[in-house]
Amino acid sequence: MKRIFTLCAALCMMMAVSAQTDTTGTKNEPPAYDTIRIGGMIIVRKAGSKDKEVTKDGEYKMKNRRGNKPSNLTTNWWIFDLGFSSFNDESDYTSAALNGFVAPGINKDDFKLRTGKSKNVNVWFFMQKLNIAKHVLNLKYGLGLELNNYSFENTKLAFAKNPTFISEGADDFKKVKLAADYVTVPIMLNINFTPNRSKGFGISGGISAGYLYSARFKTKMNDDVTKIKSDFDLERFKLSYIGEIALGPVRLYGSYAMKNMWEKGLDMTPYNFGFRFSNW
Repeated sequence: MKRIFTLCAALCMMMAVSAQTDTTGTKNEPPAYDTIRIGGMIIVRKAGSKDKEVTKDGEYKMKNRRGNKPSNLTTNWWIFDLGFSSFNDESDYTSAALNGFVAPGINKDDFKLRTGKSKNVNVWFFMQKLNIAKHVLNLKYGLGLELNNYSFENTKLAFAKNPTFISEGADDFKKVKLAADYVTVPIMLNINFTPNRSKGFGISGGISAGYLYSARFKTKMNDDVTKIKSDFDLERFKLSYIGEIALGPVRLYGSYAMKNMWEKGLDMTPYNFGFRFSNW
């Protein structure tokens, strides 16, 4: 009986030692993978990893999406617009001639523009987008410069200043151009149809307020360039309706002034349209 008891005690001690030997190396080590099988799909997460990514051989590591939430306020620096400048001419040239603003005989045909040469270049120092509702409805605003160049088909057109007087001279220039530059603040409501995409689809509309800080009349004869700097009785302040369309990576813009660009003499309502180069 004593031999049987001694033998049992020895066997118990050996089993205890064996169990301790097997668990010492794995007690503090986490499993290499967490694996879930759903049908033929296996979802794998490595030890210590919070996110999961797609892998080969039917294994999927699913990402934690909470880190991808867009910010409520985003800033886009240095936006550029490249397009065309034009105007809707409703001037009464008979009245303008009687008032001494234009010479007799000057008419609507003398102000026809060279479409490909009448350019609009805008440089926006920044634009910001503020989330209003679920990143679908946003407020966009910014600050920049609007540069408008009106190139005329009549290459004999001449501008004089103090007082402003527009006539047809004897010289036939190679280029005749009027430039008007504004410091402008745009404000728009934006509807983003794809808020989870950086290059998505959307529309924007609003108004802009600009201040004329520079104007000049430029002529070119051969290689000689002449500039006459003046405001030429252009309106100092410019209010415009503005809009933008986002079509994936392509963005289009447009603006149409609320009133005449001249203080007196002529009645021309300016507008611009073209392509916008921005991140959103």
